[in-house]
Amino acid sequence: MGPVLSHVMVLLALIAGGHATLGPAHTNNWAVLVCTSRYWFNYRHMANTLSLYRTVKRLGIPDDHIILMLADDMACNARNKYPAHVFNNEDHRLNLYGDNVEVDYRGYEVTVENFLRLLTGRHDAAVPRSKRLLTDENSNILLYMTGHGGDKFLKFQDAGDIQSNDLADAFAQMYEKKRYRELLVMVDTCQAATLHSQLYSPGVFAMGSSLKGENSYSHHLDPDVGVTVVDRFTYYTLQFFENLDIFSNTTLQSLLRSYDPKLLDSHMHYRNDLFSRPLDKVLLTDFFGSVMEVEHTRTSYPMYGDDMGVYEPEEEVEALKASPFSEEEVSEVPINPGKFQSTSDLQVTLGLLTLVIIVSVVSVTLLGKGDIVVVIFSSNVEIGGGYYSPKDENDVQRRHKRSDLNGPAKSVALQEPWHVLTNINIQFYVVIEGRWLTSGTGPKAVPHLVP
Repeated sequence: MGPVLSHVMVLLALIAGGHATLGPAHTNNWAVLVCTSRYWFNYRHMANTLSLYRTVKRLGIPDDHIILMLADDMACNARNKYPAHVFNNEDHRLNLYGDNVEVDYRGYEVTVENFLRLLTGRHDAAVPRSKRLLTDENSNILLYMTGHGGDKFLKFQDAGDIQSNDLADAFAQMYEKKRYRELLVMVDTCQAATLHSQLYSPGVFAMGSSLKGENSYSHHLDPDVGVTVVDRFTYYTLQFFENLDIFSNTTLQSLLRSYDPKLLDSHMHYRNDLFSRPLDKVLLTDFFGSVMEVEHTRTSYPMYGDDMGVYEPEEEVEALKASPFSEEEVSEVPINPGKFQSTSDLQVTLGLLTLVIIVSVVSVTLLGKGDIVVVIFSSNVEIGGGYYSPKDENDVQRRHKRSDLNGPAKSVALQEPWHVLTNINIQFYVVIEGRWLTSGTGPKAVPHLVP
């Protein structure tokens, strides 16, 4: 029993150390990107974060799986020579801010408290889903943080800081609540390696841009903007990722080997003692890319035809394409009788007629004179303008020719669902099953339809 007991103890030790074999592959990826610095001279920290944001989106992680925290808005800063633009290179080829940036926490919302609540899921009931990290036990999470830091701390907006033990305890809560499967932490700040020195939760891989006593330096200055625009560690990380796509098989070990201390002017450090998988087996897309699951079925699903019960009025559309349109052509358009014989369509028709009468009476009462022609479209019913079907809205456009009170004849395009036109006489027209019905105090002639 001695050897058996020793093997059991070794297995328990591996499990406690986080080296137990993981279950099924993860089903979703999330990214939490945090810029903790304010003020214009920290422009590069926002550029760092937006650069990672652009990278993970390009590799397939959707916005609803990205939590973006920006402590300041450099794009709208009064000192910014290029409003609504943020660059990470002096050539200005890429606007990181762009048109599709969704910031979840901005300005003074970026605090240590909100950050810890985000990780642990301990939100107030009023916090919307877009500001929550909705992960589960099958989620891989990328956590990127940049700003100003020191020995075992990272500053938040020069007003507070998060300690390494705070971060370690937050990860422990996440592990107990089964909020992640694997967690990759990337920190770009001075003495970054000290921030993950006290981590103890299984499944966590942590990397930092500098060792204790080292600074994390900026890469280059943009004379046109007036400040440095990116840090060295983030710059060379982005340079590595620019050659990857969503189907890349590049591993985490390849990324770690790409960092050159001479270029960084510091020593990148990582911890993998809590991580279970070999680094040469971990794909970068396991954290920086999307997870696509395709289920193959043995049968196909019909999209069109009688099996789906789809009504396709091809004959009606072809008839309406005839030009020029005349009253006779409109009256001869075939209409599916079933569309008007149902109780709901009859109720809609009667309701629309009642609405027209009410509008006409109220108009005469309030305005004294003038003419109100109400044009309403509903499926195969039209008041004031001829036959109309929503299916041919983009293909067929007809014009209702009318005369104004003191002007020449004009053509008014019937393109929108609702139109109110003013004429001399109170009169409205109804088309049901291709026939004109008229009512009102004016002439009984049906208005001429022109293409």
